[in-house]
Amino acid sequence: MSSAQQRLTQVASHFGSGGKKGVAALTEKHPDDIVVTGALRSAITKAGKGGFKDTAAADILVGVFKGLIQRTGIDPKLVEDIAVGTVLAPGAGATEFRAAALVAGFPDTTAVKGLNRQCSSGLMAIADIANAIKSGMIEVGIGAGVESMTSQYGPSAVTEFSDLLENHTEAANCKVPMGVLSEDMARDRNVSRASQDAFAASSYQKAAKAQKEGLFDEEIHPIEVKWTDPKTNEEKTITVKADDGIRQGITAESLAKIRPAFAANGSIHAGNASQVSDGAAAVLLMKRSTAERLGQKILGKYVTASVVGVPPLLMGIGPWKAIPVALEKAGITKDDVDIYEINEAFASQCVWCVNELGLPLEKINPKGGAIAFGHPLGCTGARQVSTLLTELKRTNKKIGVTSMCIGTGMGMAAVWVAEY
Repeated sequence: MSSAQQRLTQVASHFGSGGKKGVAALTEKHPDDIVVTGALRSAITKAGKGGFKDTAAADILVGVFKGLIQRTGIDPKLVEDIAVGTVLAPGAGATEFRAAALVAGFPDTTAVKGLNRQCSSGLMAIADIANAIKSGMIEVGIGAGVESMTSQYGPSAVTEFSDLLENHTEAANCKVPMGVLSEDMARDRNVSRASQDAFAASSYQKAAKAQKEGLFDEEIHPIEVKWTDPKTNEEKTITVKADDGIRQGITAESLAKIRPAFAANGSIHAGNASQVSDGAAAVLLMKRSTAERLGQKILGKYVTASVVGVPPLLMGIGPWKAIPVALEKAGITKDDVDIYEINEAFASQCVWCVNELGLPLEKINPKGGAIAFGHPLGCTGARQVSTLLTELKRTNKKIGVTSMCIGTGMGMAAVWVAEY
């Protein structure tokens, strides 16, 4: 059979499913499905004081790449392209990430690019690779994300605007700090501090319970690094294998005692906002037919993604707009989804989005989120995939959504199907 005939057969198979719709259609298996055969992450550690405080972003990425090769058994020569999302690295990290791939064992025939769509960068990298596979540009690729907020977070991360941009009101709004925007959103949309603190406390409690029960172990690849003890200045070799920002015993009452960060009578504070962190994650993708030919174990299927714009001053509402678009593209409803991984940039925006979408809280971040263990900006979109697919498998569920708000006023979401 010619390649053209094979393609026609594949296309016809999508329309020959007996009129199936919704979840039934979504969970059907086709040779040209874009599937995930490996998804893992590093631990997420506290910027400036955690396990990766002395490790460059590219070095964390090397560890994750090596872990992906080891875990999947993929021949590095088969990986044609790697996309790495990052936010703070100059030049989107393109040079050092190419070097990281070479150090990890990928040959010089494997192409690498860095990209930056702010907080969705890791998910954007995965979507770019999925689309490259779908179009026939490549057969096997990796979408990844990484951030060292220890080394690159701060005022210098935002470029000075020209007079042309400064004098355009909507454009100038793009550089208003996200914490300030989240405070304004909470005030203007009546998201109370009590509701934010309750949501944040739940995130801590779920993450602490999951960590105690070892539920993160499967998704985390331990990485050996050099670490300098701040008390003795002694350099040590340590293995970073657990998120170190998770705190035990957090309650809404304890969070209520924390002073607001942006306004004397405000509601946003360090306990109900995402932690500043370091970490990396990577996802291996290919067509189902390729995975079967290579003997790769399939963890799940990438279905579709959406990316949308919202007013810059309403940055945090991105998931509210992006999730319905992704669900419509996938042909399912919000009730068909078993788990939503929605990034907890701030409790205020996450609470508002969840409430406006009418989503049950028990479906949101069942192992906690960025408030509890951190949000390494470029990493999060890739990290969510390993967290989601692992939890769907553990709970014998099928359909998941990952989503996040994006600085400057955007949102992104993706739909996934777990296989096990």
